Amino acid sequence: MIVVTGAAGFIGANLVKGLNKSGFTNILAVDDLTQADKIQNLADCVVADYMDKAEFTEKTDNGLLNGKIKAIFHEGACSDTMASDGRYVMENNYRYTRDLYTFCQDSHNRAQFIYASSASVYGAGKVFRESPENELPLNAYAYSKYAFDHHVRQSLRSDTQVVGLRYFNVYGPREQHKGRMASVAYHFFNQYIEKGKIALFEGTDGYANGEQLRDFVTVEDVVKVNLYLLKNRDVTGCFLNVGTGQCRSFNDVAMAVINALHEIFDKPQISYDEAVTQGIVSYIPMPEALKGKYQSYTEADIHALRETGYESGFDDVNEGVGRYVRHLWHEYQAAHKIV
Repeated sequence: MIVVTGAAGFIGANLVKGLNKSGFTNILAVDDLTQADKIQNLADCVVADYMDKAEFTEKTDNGLLNGKIKAIFHEGACSDTMASDGRYVMENNYRYTRDLYTFCQDSHNRAQFIYASSASVYGAGKVFRESPENELPLNAYAYSKYAFDHHVRQSLRSDTQVVGLRYFNVYGPREQHKGRMASVAYHFFNQYIEKGKIALFEGTDGYANGEQLRDFVTVEDVVKVNLYLLKNRDVTGCFLNVGTGQCRSFNDVAMAVINALHEIFDKPQISYDEAVTQGIVSYIPMPEALKGKYQSYTEADIHALRETGYESGFDDVNEGVGRYVRHLWHEYQAAHKIV
């Protein structure tokens, strides 16, 4: 059996769907469905069983699942980078992850453990290579991921697969439940549909308005990396950046959304300068809560991932955002009964 925690969440649900497409249906989906609307993410997926997080934790703690699990994809976490309750974040992101890691390492199990770390562990640094000297988390969420990665470094055994995936800025289908933590591509789409314009943050850390740089990666590419590791369990004992290796600006994402919608609406493509002049793109001040905790630049160093033998390419912003916008428009049409 394969376990996916956070199975009704953004990356978790896409991973379940990806497993289905690869022929896997003996899947135990684990989540906390206090936020019930997340269940929509699993509606078109096939799983063998569903288990609440609390029940799953009890069973793993008591050895009731020993010998029954081949691999755990651990995607469940509090993903709010602005969360102020550090105890809650550490309980969900550090303690829970540590317990599952211990379960997988147990001699009764020897299960593959592929878990979601985060590019947030690098903080405001400029070097995004998987090494301790490059890590300096800026908030509780980032620290929780950093703390577990450090635990792995201290306790890892070589006979069971353990890989931490440091996701950069992931976007794509099945993230609608995330609210303000959804990707900027999702928010830009909704802003343009509702208001005919997009608001971005003003410049920070020496970057011009909207020119902060991030490594934006599609959830489809994230799933491909996870499935590659499932098939290559000899890749172990490492942290791997999962990004495109090419940063792009928030302005680039906004323009990709705008022009993808213009194509759908049979409107001419426009340039960034035209979008600003027409008031389609504008800027708002950086929220106080984000000041000092915001990554103005990220770009994945993916040499370690390539060294494992992973050869697949990554969608760039125009391709990935364009496809995502078409998906969002299809959903919008269905929800609003637009023919």
